[in-house]
Amino acid sequence: MKAIAVQPGAGVPDVVERPVPEPAPGEALVRILRVGVDGTDYEVIEGSHGGPPSGDDRLVLGHEAVGVVDDPNETGLEAGQHVVPTVRRPPPGTETNEYFERGEPDMAPEGAYVERGIVGAHGFMAEYITSPAEYLVPIPADLAEWGFLVEPLSITEKAVEHARATRSAFDWQPDSALVLGTGSLGLLTAAMFTATDDFERVYCLGRKDRPHPVIDVIERLGATYIDSRETPVAEIPAAYEPMDLVYEATGYAKHAFESIDALAPNGVAALLGVPGDWAFEVDGGHLHRELVLSNKAVVGSVNSNRAHFEAAIDTLEDLPDWLLEAIVTGIYGLEAVDRAFPKAAARVPAAGDGSAAIPDDDTTIKTAVEFTAI
Repeated sequence: MKAIAVQPGAGVPDVVERPVPEPAPGEALVRILRVGVDGTDYEVIEGSHGGPPSGDDRLVLGHEAVGVVDDPNETGLEAGQHVVPTVRRPPPGTETNEYFERGEPDMAPEGAYVERGIVGAHGFMAEYITSPAEYLVPIPADLAEWGFLVEPLSITEKAVEHARATRSAFDWQPDSALVLGTGSLGLLTAAMFTATDDFERVYCLGRKDRPHPVIDVIERLGATYIDSRETPVAEIPAAYEPMDLVYEATGYAKHAFESIDALAPNGVAALLGVPGDWAFEVDGGHLHRELVLSNKAVVGSVNSNRAHFEAAIDTLEDLPDWLLEAIVTGIYGLEAVDRAFPKAAARVPAAGDGSAAIPDDDTTIKTAVEFTAI
């Protein structure tokens, strides 16, 4: 079978031949339909994050997938059933640990998990995969074409759940939300926020010049676009309003601290971006004072669990087709894999901040690789 693999740091992925995997007892054989490409894939490609399984010099990419059960193998699943695989698995040589037993693999510390397509385990960007049934989440067939968006949506489901948990000691009634980042995750999150009754006002911060399709999506959602070059994060309360929730999806390390000033009293910032090393000065006394005197909170969030995937499927069902078609700017077969990774060659170091950057005039939002036509 064909798969898409990378030697970390090589800069570009390749189509490789691998044997069709055989499911072990308790595993199903899944034929992959589509796999999304996101920022984490680019980090793996450039060698700044993740890595292949022990003893292997290549990693099969892909952690945002949707497929169809080809061989249930007595797992209780049904042949032809559409499924979305979760990402984390117990480390090699262990069947489980306390985090997986509790259904909370997303809370496991480093060393207590591997992540398929990211670190320590091959991913889903292949014609076939095998997986234990408990890591395969059924999805309605009519959502299969967009099923690769479930994983990124699940990330936001978890982040919001944890943000709310930090406010559960009192009657928190948020009205405003600020999304930092206008990539696919930021846009999907803005769509989630505008589609619910949780937030009356949603803002998205980015670095795009008008006219731009990303800004068009934001404004069609009924959200407000903020250009960070004109209004930095810390100045947003004065220019617009203080925010009850700040959702950070940029990986720009200064945003973690600037978000504290952007929050309204009793607000919470959820951090999801993963920055590179970057030393800079902050006014620690001011930030400490803001957190204490205004009852603010900051929470970090990574990965998600099965319950978040299930919630994400419900959310996906409520999102309009026009939005999904606008966010997914390209779906490519194996003959055009390079077009599915347009940012691999364009990704360059960002001056001074230890991260990587994509040229601001880029209009690619979300791509996916299609292995089987839907």
